Formats: sequence, structure tokens, C-alpha cells
Amino acid sequence: MRVRNFCAGPAAIPEPVLEEVRSELLEWGNAGMSIMEMSHRSSIFDEVASNAKQDFIELLDIPDEYDVLFLQGGATHQFSMVPLNFSSQEDSADYLVTGAWSKKAIVEGQKYSKINIVASSEADNFTHAPDSKLWNLDSNAKYFHYAPNETIQGVAIHQPPDIDTPIVADMSSVILSEPIDVSKFSLIYAGAQKNIGPAGLTIVIIQKEMFEKENSSNSNILRYSQHSKNNSMLNTPPTFAWYMAGKVFKWLKSEGGLEVICKKNHFKANTLYQYIDESNFFSNPVAVENRSIMNIPFILADNNLDSLFIEQAEQNGLLNLKGHRSLGGMRASIYNAMPIEGVHDLIEFMKDFEKTNG
Repeated sequence: MRVRNFCAGPAAIPEPVLEEVRSELLEWGNAGMSIMEMSHRSSIFDEVASNAKQDFIELLDIPDEYDVLFLQGGATHQFSMVPLNFSSQEDSADYLVTGAWSKKAIVEGQKYSKINIVASSEADNFTHAPDSKLWNLDSNAKYFHYAPNETIQGVAIHQPPDIDTPIVADMSSVILSEPIDVSKFSLIYAGAQKNIGPAGLTIVIIQKEMFEKENSSNSNILRYSQHSKNNSMLNTPPTFAWYMAGKVFKWLKSEGGLEVICKKNHFKANTLYQYIDESNFFSNPVAVENRSIMNIPFILADNNLDSLFIEQAEQNGLLNLKGHRSLGGMRASIYNAMPIEGVHDLIEFMKDFEKTNG
């Protein structure tokens, strides 16, 4: 039986996609083999890859002056790859700290560059994003890095910063959840395992003029320009994850695109937030203006009941609600593949649990 999977990642994949993949698992078309078994240089896979890339471009309305790369290494690899390519030990880079992932990016970035923390909300336990009016920006910074959505803390910045520095964004947990203006960014990267597909794939959207600023002394495998020149096939790409991502892109288009999915996501999030706000038993610590529509943490009035909540939730087919080990509490990740019915099921369980234990 399929359960309600609230995991932050790897996350739920749309069931129609899984069903279609299952039907093609042994043989793709009339190829006589699975997509997993064929060469990434074959004409068949080239068509699969090209179609997926074009669908992604169309979904996000990506301008021609950008390229889209399908890479390995996860978003964490980009924590190093960005500073390796666009700064040096003599250069500075601006970083905004709003949660665990933007903090991790700094740990890697400072190995290759002088990091200027423009602002941090860590003193307030990452319950909000620092006011942009208080940011201490460096006019000489090579780029500005931030995470529009912090998966662990559930903190979001809903509009891109209005600054002149090239903007780099880790959109792993928010990509494809709503339309974005790609032209506001110089580089966007996102791990696949939230809204794109299975783990093992990272998508990079990069302004082509950034290739000219790249550190040419890096190994080819660490250079965005070389991946671009080779159509993301400088080495063997994660072919199955790329194939599945393409299926997800087709599903998103069949659902009406990002305008439609955005409305669904906001409705799901608002429905859950409304119940939490009206409850005397559950609470959400994040400032209202910075609440994520993808990752919703919530706290029980009595944390001694946390284990019981998780146990009974699992008995009711509601899985992976335990909050991150660094934060505690609960977290419901409601990515694109989570239907509104799943949110309703969670709320009904929370109501029953509150009646029994409140």
C-alpha cells in the first residue's frame, strides 16, 4: 500500500510517473533493453535527454542566454564548485545565512574564498530571514549566495534580492514548486531529490556569460563551461535519474505547468498552517512572512509526546514526519507530488492526536 510520504528528501515522486517508469523498466520503447542499460551516447538516450532539458527550459521559461546542466555530486558539490570557479583566496563572496544549508555552503566556500556573512538569523534559531535593509554587502564580492528555501528550518525568502552582485541560489527544495524569474540569477543549482526526481542528479541553470569568469585552471570536471560544451556528458551522466526527471517534467506540464502547481502548493501549505495556527497543541516557529510552502516544521506543546506522535502517525500511514535531528519536533515536507488529500489526512490525524493528548 502506498503511504503518505512526508520525507524531506529523497521525497515522494508522482505516482503516474512511477507507473509509467514501471511499464518501461524492462524495455524502453522497442530498444530491447532498459534505459538504465543503454549508452548515454546512443541516439535513443540523446533524444530522452534533449527532451527533458527542453521541457525543463519551457517549464521555467529560461532565457536563451542561460544553459541548463545535468550533473552529478548533489547540491553539496556545488558548495565547492561555485567558489572554485568564481572566486579565489584573494576575492570575497557574500553569503546570507538563514539555516543549516546556507551554513554548510559557507564551510566549503571559505576553503576557497574570503566569505563575507552579510547577515545571519542563527541567533534567533533561524526562525526568520534577516531584513535585507540590514545586510552588510561587500561591493567587491564576486557573487552573492543564499538559499531561498531552507529545508530543515522551513525558512523561505520568496523574492530574489534586489542587488547588483551576481546571485547564486541553492534552490534544491523549492525548484519547480512555483514560477521564478530566472533572469534575476546568475546561477541556480538544485538537487533532484525533492521536486525533480530520484537522488543522484543535480541541475544547474547558469548564465552563459559566467563561463568567461570561470577559473580555467580547474580540472575540466569542475568547470561549468566544459560540462556545457559537452551537453552535460563530459563523463557518464546519471542516466536513469535524468530519464526520470524528464518524466516528472512531462507530468508537471500535463498538470498545467508551474502556475497551476504553484496554486496547489500554496493551498496545501496554507491549509496546514491554518490548522497549526488555530491549534493550542501545535505551533510553527517561523515568521509568517518567511514560511516555506515546501517544508513545514511544527512543534508539539509537550515534546515528551514526540515519539508517540511519530509512532501513531506511522501506524496511520503518515511517514517521515520526524523533524531533522538538529532541530527536533516534526516536519511535513509537502512537495509537488504530495496531493492535498495527504495534507487532509495529516490534519485529521493531528486533530485526533490533540483530542487524545491535549
